Amino acid sequence: MKDLRKNIKETTDFIRKQVKVKPEIAVVLGSGLSAFKGKIMNKKSVDYKDIPHFPVSTVKGHEGELIFGEIGNKKVVVMEGRFHIYEGYTPYEVTYPIRVMRALGGEYLIISNAAGGMNPYFEKGDLMIIDDHINLMGLNPLIGPNDDKLGGRFPDMCQPYDKKLIKLAEKVAKDLKINIHKGVYVALTGPSLETRAEYRFLRIIGSDVVGMSTVPEVIVGVHCGFKILGISCITDKCLPDALKPVDFDDILAVAARCEPKLAEVVCALIPQIK
Repeated sequence: MKDLRKNIKETTDFIRKQVKVKPEIAVVLGSGLSAFKGKIMNKKSVDYKDIPHFPVSTVKGHEGELIFGEIGNKKVVVMEGRFHIYEGYTPYEVTYPIRVMRALGGEYLIISNAAGGMNPYFEKGDLMIIDDHINLMGLNPLIGPNDDKLGGRFPDMCQPYDKKLIKLAEKVAKDLKINIHKGVYVALTGPSLETRAEYRFLRIIGSDVVGMSTVPEVIVGVHCGFKILGISCITDKCLPDALKPVDFDDILAVAARCEPKLAEVVCALIPQIK
């Protein structure tokens, strides 16, 4: 942690030599959702492997590029591929790109993910705006010494997802005639999927969808001052009394079918952010 600001400066100095765009909005793409990049104009990409202090994604469906460009009248930076605790990365490494995108100028953070649907009213391929989350990862990326210049010691999490962005996303989806839910995301480390008993427990405590990402990034996003919107793509149904084995290729296939709706919503939303 003591070298965090130094590392962020080295990373941002390198990126600014490659790209002149100062992004206003940062976007994190989840598993199988990378086709969104086709909507970005005037693109300039930087491979993760070339960026100082950046991890490299090891998961299928996460390509590993930082993409700069424009959507409508807004300048954006897009993470095509994120990092997970189950890959062996530390919470520091998983959330490091969030701090970098904030240091590059980002004020808004849009995070997407692929998630299992536990709410019986959700279907595969549906979208859900994250209204709140539950952290069952057993870790917090802010544990350790705090650098007050990066954020306060005890960030308040009573509203991690911005109310105005949630309302805007609901309006945009309605205008586009895209059905979108709103609910609670619960995060576990993975990589194993949950048992029937665990799904029952997660539903009892108030979760609508379950995944293996997003929460550490949101915690750090709140810590460093981002206004945040989260959207989940429901890739499989996790109903304990009708549970079937899941093939990850099937999850990616559903995410790919869901992606055009997600891209349509986000691309219509971004130009309206004020």
